[in-house]
Amino acid sequence: MKPVPLIAAALLAVPAAAQEPPRFTLEHRMLLRCSAVFAIVAGEQERGVASALAYPRLGERGREYFTRTGARLVDDLSLSREQVAAWAKREQALLSRGGLVLTPDPAGAVPGKGAAATEGLRTIPPRENGGNMDVKQMTKGCTLQLPVAVEGALFSVGDGHFAQGDGEVCVTAVEMGATAVVKFKVVKGAGKSLARGPRFRHRDYFAPPEWAVPKRFLAATGMPIRDDGVNEGENLTLACRNALLNMIELLQERGWTREQAYVISSVAVDLRVSNVVDVPNYVVSALIPEAIFTR
Repeated sequence: MKPVPLIAAALLAVPAAAQEPPRFTLEHRMLLRCSAVFAIVAGEQERGVASALAYPRLGERGREYFTRTGARLVDDLSLSREQVAAWAKREQALLSRGGLVLTPDPAGAVPGKGAAATEGLRTIPPRENGGNMDVKQMTKGCTLQLPVAVEGALFSVGDGHFAQGDGEVCVTAVEMGATAVVKFKVVKGAGKSLARGPRFRHRDYFAPPEWAVPKRFLAATGMPIRDDGVNEGENLTLACRNALLNMIELLQERGWTREQAYVISSVAVDLRVSNVVDVPNYVVSALIPEAIFTR
């Protein structure tokens, strides 16, 4: 399977009435440009690019400088501070209700001190502004619409995948380094339409047809029924879990170990919601292309 390039276009929408924060100063622009260069050179040195190795080794310091600069810009310009506070409040409320939430952790933060470490939102979960969405259909040629809450908003992209199943069920896909070519267009007044989350589109197949729409595949289904027979009607998470376990057992019957089947499911199995109308038993299907076993 060939690696699939990342997003090639992004369409950003700006709310009709956004507050006017302080403007970037010349110092801010210079800091942003210099720190970006440091981060790029550090990454190229890590990959062994000869031109970058001509400079002193930057290591993690190069990337940390870029992160610290971004944190300073947020502080200086009050970018999205109200939005961050609102999201932090709702996640804390979810945690208090017994939900699974990753709270701020200075041990894993960059920088490891200050407000970014003690109050910053974790970047594992996606939110309405995009983030770590892990959508395999966002490939070369995709047009992505993101809301812009403030003047001077910044943009970053990462977490490229060589292969991923819909669901990324064991937390990781086939991770890879990637170069993304991104174009921007601002659509003023369109931000309200993205209140529920980003939108995206493709003009063609998001991947070669034999992988996007495989001719031959295996499938297993799951419903919201526990192992002890209790029916948890309309529990889509349980239906997903059962479809995955059903697929893992199917792969074990083909000779893979349970651990191998779990990994294969994360990088190649697509979880599909087959129905959410036939209450109480919603159905989720897990599909895997047969071709991955023959090439």
